[in-house]
Amino acid sequence: MNSYEKSMLRILSEGRKCHGFVAVKAEFEAEGTRGDEFLRLLELARRAGLKVALKIGGCEAVRDLIEARQYGVDHIIAPMVETPYALSKFIAAKDKVFPADEQNDMSFLFNIETRTAFAHLADMSETAQQGRVGFVFGRVDFAGSMGHDRGFVNSPDMARYVRQVAHVAKARGLELVVGGGVSPDSLPLLAGARQARLDRFETRKVVFDAAVLDDGRAQAGMEAAIAFELLWLKNKRDFYRGIAEEDAARIAMMEARRHGAAKVAAAV
Repeated sequence: MNSYEKSMLRILSEGRKCHGFVAVKAEFEAEGTRGDEFLRLLELARRAGLKVALKIGGCEAVRDLIEARQYGVDHIIAPMVETPYALSKFIAAKDKVFPADEQNDMSFLFNIETRTAFAHLADMSETAQQGRVGFVFGRVDFAGSMGHDRGFVNSPDMARYVRQVAHVAKARGLELVVGGGVSPDSLPLLAGARQARLDRFETRKVVFDAAVLDDGRAQAGMEAAIAFELLWLKNKRDFYRGIAEEDAARIAMMEARRHGAAKVAAAV
């Protein structure tokens, strides 16, 4: 492990012990996590005693599901599921890839992240209950689907939308996770949702047990999550910069050699 990774491991280990960290998160969807990145994240998570959450590329991304099974992912999230039919496709896909006994040790969820999905919430919750999948409320995309910017994610209107989903999750006995622009400013909204049901909440890279909202640990935990993500991005930058530059000396040598050969040919 390099110095960045050692620091990240310390943050994750302390986060699990003190700040309610339960998982780290990656995305094959919008974030476009590559395989080599994911393996590094997986190693950090396992060394820290954390689970791994993965957002796949779509409701029927079977290859992503196969890879998730190979990696040993604990939580799988399907994005942009806007109708009961799309949800049924996700349920069929995960049932095709994961045997029932393996599913008992995992959680499968889908994103409520558009007004269209919210409009179908009643029917989708019934399908979700039958298929044993929970909700992830993606607030940034939800705000965007209504023409709002990120500033809307902690608004009173957004809090009402989240609470409605929380009440449905409670009635159906389904997990609820809230994400999208989570920051210390989100604490009142998250606490309000937890009064009905909130199992976890997540930043871009860290998933929290929502119980930290009850005992005052959330603020410090979010600050630790920010520190982790900053280190993650710096490590990623330096890793790919190293790959980009690893052949620079040989490229310079080959260009000089070609230039020299061209001069010889011109002299002849």
